[in-house]
Amino acid sequence: MSVILHSNLSIIINQTNYKKMTNLKSIKNSNFLLQRRYEAVVFLILFFGIFGYMGSVMGVANMLNTIMKTAWDLLMNTVFYIMGITVLTGALGKLLIEFGVIRLLEKMLAPLMRPLFNLPGVGALAGLLTFLSDNPAIISLANDKNFSKYFKKHELISLTNFGTAFGMGLIVITFMGTLKVEGQDTNFFIPALIGFAGAIIGSIVSTRLMQRFIRKDFSTPVEVTTGGQEEKISFKSEGGVFLRFLNSILDGGKSGVDLGLAIIPGVLVISTIVMMITFGPKDASVGYAGLPYEGVPILPHLASYVDWLFDWLFGFKSPELIAFPVTSLGAVGAALSLVKKFMLEGLIDGNVIAVFTAMGMCWSGYLSTHTAMLDTLGYRQLTSKALLSHTIGGLVAGCLAHYLYVLLSMVFAI
Repeated sequence: MSVILHSNLSIIINQTNYKKMTNLKSIKNSNFLLQRRYEAVVFLILFFGIFGYMGSVMGVANMLNTIMKTAWDLLMNTVFYIMGITVLTGALGKLLIEFGVIRLLEKMLAPLMRPLFNLPGVGALAGLLTFLSDNPAIISLANDKNFSKYFKKHELISLTNFGTAFGMGLIVITFMGTLKVEGQDTNFFIPALIGFAGAIIGSIVSTRLMQRFIRKDFSTPVEVTTGGQEEKISFKSEGGVFLRFLNSILDGGKSGVDLGLAIIPGVLVISTIVMMITFGPKDASVGYAGLPYEGVPILPHLASYVDWLFDWLFGFKSPELIAFPVTSLGAVGAALSLVKKFMLEGLIDGNVIAVFTAMGMCWSGYLSTHTAMLDTLGYRQLTSKALLSHTIGGLVAGCLAHYLYVLLSMVFAI
């Protein structure tokens, strides 16, 4: 018996070793290793080229000090501020869900979904949940059969664009609307709402473009359903009112902490890099001193060649401001960290807040989430179409927010 077991074990080991050797040979015979070598060479050239140039301008010691001090200041003075907002908005969002406010809003918004977004009324739930939390909230809904059965395939896929346009919306509006310029009694809440209106228009453009791009390939008819089955898409509540209230604020606050922690890498890494290619030395007469937020203004220099375009589209009077929408592509939390620096530089006004809110919401990290969301739904091959649609939607959102702010400023004192 032991001889047979030993023989079987040897056969299994030999088969495993054979598979490993076959896989290694297939990898060696392919272009995989050669491509990886090219990638390594290109990466090293770009990495040392960029940081070598910055180090030659700033001084290596100053550059390293600036990187560390900028990351530390962002962590202490920006991340924890944003985390405080995410905890409060997370608790509020959970309360709205627990006590049926979201369901009520869904019923009220449902008649607008088909004429505006070409989506069934139940799609309003997706926008509301991502508005209160973040983009990935759309995935759990799209995978729910009680939810997805109301959609044609091309409509369901377009939910990635629809949901992304509202991701972290409440957090962005709260952050922008509560900003205060030192020494001024300026209220940015109205400009933030104007930006919200721009984001809605941008989401309409993005969602409908995505549907147009993929309609021919995914034209499966809607399944026949009865109205009563929609109630299966619900949020269960247990316990008394006080216990539900307490659990909601604690669970919602905890989700806010998780979201606040999740934005730390984006804020510290992306914002540090963006700021170091956006701003120059703090005091030009002194030069570089290794202080936070110093750098080599590469991005404004490049943007200055087309500053007339940014002025026409968004009303940006300074090329540095383009750093916000560019950063929003990767992480809107990181983009928010740029705003306070812009305020210190005196670059912020109501128009900028409106445009930032619109583009920040519409472009809330879509480069990092679209691929994952479509991959989860099983349609990764459509990522390029989704990104193109959303890029256009974000530009429309920012442009409309600018002109809407200008129009309202002519009528009212905003």
